[in-house]
Amino acid sequence: MKAVVFDQYKSAPSLKEIDRPKPGPGEVLLKVAGAGACHSDVAVFRDFDAEFGPSQLKPSFVLGHENAGWVEELGAGVTGIDEGDAYLVYGPVGCGHCRACSRGQDTYCENAATMPYLAVGLGRDGGMAEYVSVPARNLVPLGDADPTVAAPLADAGLTPYHAIKKSLPVLAGGDTYALVIGLGGLGQVAVQILTALTGATVIAIDTREGAMERARANGAVTVAGGEAQAARIREATGGHGVDAVFDFVGIDPTIALAMSVVALRGRVTVVGIGNGTYAWNFYGVPYEVELTSTYWGTLEELHEVVDLYRAGKITPDVEIFSLDDALEAYRRLEAGELTGRAVVAPHGH
Repeated sequence: MKAVVFDQYKSAPSLKEIDRPKPGPGEVLLKVAGAGACHSDVAVFRDFDAEFGPSQLKPSFVLGHENAGWVEELGAGVTGIDEGDAYLVYGPVGCGHCRACSRGQDTYCENAATMPYLAVGLGRDGGMAEYVSVPARNLVPLGDADPTVAAPLADAGLTPYHAIKKSLPVLAGGDTYALVIGLGGLGQVAVQILTALTGATVIAIDTREGAMERARANGAVTVAGGEAQAARIREATGGHGVDAVFDFVGIDPTIALAMSVVALRGRVTVVGIGNGTYAWNFYGVPYEVELTSTYWGTLEELHEVVDLYRAGKITPDVEIFSLDDALEAYRRLEAGELTGRAVVAPHGH
């Protein structure tokens, strides 16, 4: 079968012919409906090397950690799953027996350092291929919902959902404000999730006018950039400040902006892995402001994300590519030329 393989550090992946996987005990083989291309993939093949990056992410393996598909074959011991049904895949794979994994929070597996991989598509062969084998436990049923469009929800939906859910206490009430910084794949879904789950006024910012236009279509208020952007954001809140900020970029200027507009007792969550820094000072921010980070989400939360998708509350903005064009999808992702989340559909859509 064809697959997009990360096979060399500091180099673009390759489209290769590899053996079709066989599902092991407790696993399911999926015929891939869609696999999302994520900036995390780019970090794997551009930024990491033998000295830098998680040891579990050394080449080679098939990329693709945002996956959905139809059940093709069941491994030994798998019951309760029917061939042909559509599922979304929870990517993280932990040890399965520590406290974090027992909560479905494989992202924080207590034995992650001893695991041979971090997730489906991150150390373990992923879904940027015609078929992928995954643990049956990691399947979330999609029913009659479109699995190709759903694929990015495995990360671009789950990651903002987890961050927003942890921030809901500061967004309670009838006069609260949320700020979304960075309107790529995750940020656009974050706007939809905030609108679905809260009564907060959602403010959204990006350097691209097209991205802000899409956020406005989903109910956000946008604020133009420039030197006075922080003042304009505060003005949009009536001087109150932003109760919850979600930074999907994570570089020095965006973190600094977030901390400059956050309200008293507000919360700033850095989601984007931009490796930014912030110099905290007791007198530099309002009292009891939280500055935190987050990573992916839980298996249970992915079920909740799918509920929102099936109810029509959230819909990823996707651009579909064939498997033969998968390398072009990554090229356009790196170049910043995509308007939505790139999804590779190996069997058409």
